Amino acid sequence: MLRVVSWNINGIRSPLQGLAGQEPSNSPTALRRVLDELDADIVCLQETKVTSVATFCKDSATPVAAEEGLSGVFATLNGDIGCYGNTDEFTQEELRVLDSEGRAFLTQHKIRTLEGKEKTLTLINVYCPHADPGKPERLTFKMRFYRLLQIRAEALLAAGSHVIILGDLNTAHRPIDHCDASSLECFEEDPGRKWMDGLLSNPGNEAGPHIGHFMDSFRYFHPKQQRAFTCWSVVSGARHLNYGSRLDYVLGDRSLVIDTFQASFLLPEVMGSDHCPVGAVLNVSCVPAKQCPALCTRFLPEFAGTQLKILRFLVPLEQEPVKEQPVLQPSHQIQAQKQPSKARIHSTRLRKTQGVPKRNQKSLMSYFQPSSNLSQTSDVELPTLPLVSPLTSTKTAEEVAMATVVKEKNKVPEAKDEKEVRTAFWKSMLSGPSPMPLCGGHREPCVMRTVKKAGPNFGRHFYMCARPRGPPSDPSSRCNFFLWSRPS
Repeated sequence: MLRVVSWNINGIRSPLQGLAGQEPSNSPTALRRVLDELDADIVCLQETKVTSVATFCKDSATPVAAEEGLSGVFATLNGDIGCYGNTDEFTQEELRVLDSEGRAFLTQHKIRTLEGKEKTLTLINVYCPHADPGKPERLTFKMRFYRLLQIRAEALLAAGSHVIILGDLNTAHRPIDHCDASSLECFEEDPGRKWMDGLLSNPGNEAGPHIGHFMDSFRYFHPKQQRAFTCWSVVSGARHLNYGSRLDYVLGDRSLVIDTFQASFLLPEVMGSDHCPVGAVLNVSCVPAKQCPALCTRFLPEFAGTQLKILRFLVPLEQEPVKEQPVLQPSHQIQAQKQPSKARIHSTRLRKTQGVPKRNQKSLMSYFQPSSNLSQTSDVELPTLPLVSPLTSTKTAEEVAMATVVKEKNKVPEAKDEKEVRTAFWKSMLSGPSPMPLCGGHREPCVMRTVKKAGPNFGRHFYMCARPRGPPSDPSSRCNFFLWSRPS
């Protein structure tokens, strides 16, 4: 049996937080425990925040070839998979841009069926782009990436290899794969959904418009399962209400799914990310390669297990040749000047410093010795100034005492008034946030949100219910309370 698992982990350290108290989140042991708990022969990760995708294979599933990217622009000469299809509709610059984000990684394996036949299986680990409503160019990028993915997958299929596309496709294919029933109208106009219609065929032998070369393995085994979601909103905390979307898939070519797939599953109980793992079990055995492909990390110096030398980080500096002024000199002197030796340069540097006397290092106690300038000025007597100017009028001791008492009495209320004014000023400036209004459905404090959609209300703040989203029939889910923070 061959077990493959795909998981968008939303950062390589995110799933490791669940192992807090056992191992540090950045230790290799913690990552190994995560891979062991998934219990798969091949684990494909997306959105690691180090790379877009990463593929881990057991020794029993060592690939015979590996390649980064869909277009072949960044392919190496040793260990390429090939079969890129007809990409004439793309320019070379467009192919480079589509693969520059590292959203696809391919591994090719040898598998053996129950009949003993050996076949080729190519896994395409993908993290498809997200279409940001505020950035229309990202939707164009996403659809072009989809197109390139389909061309490469169908080219591999035409070359005789079985193909599995697994990962985060960032599209909910059917209305059953999305939680919000109010968005059914948008499904018909979603370009990503239309692309999946052309890529996939109907499960089983159902008749319909979907006549693509690939099948959704989960819907093949669970065609009508409701609320089978793989992604939930982190902001709204809707995971415990199971209010999300199914964006992660294990797609296989039609003959592979029908003949060799034994199961397709979701693992919603696995925490650590806003996505859950998805996977499939194939009724085949993997034939490991004799040696790892060139892109295997064990061949990188960082993972070689030996300490790197400092010389690897030092690059020799190439000095530009100095342009000499043409001077009328004998030929033997000109040749001697054009080829200065290192010894001559070294000797000139020494010659410049020969006449400079050596400076001994100062002792720490030298900074605590008394200065000679202070001793000289201490003997000079300063002139004494008269205490009372002849222009000032003299006052008696009784008048001075009375003026002092009156002045002290006036200071007390002035200080109190000044302190109160300052306090009132800072209270008006730093009054703190105003109390949140209560929602109408639960009478609980609301949360403030900001309008991010382009339009007349862009950037405005509003209040809404703080509870997570859920079905409208669930009273514990978010109510429909809405209030602008300030009138327009």
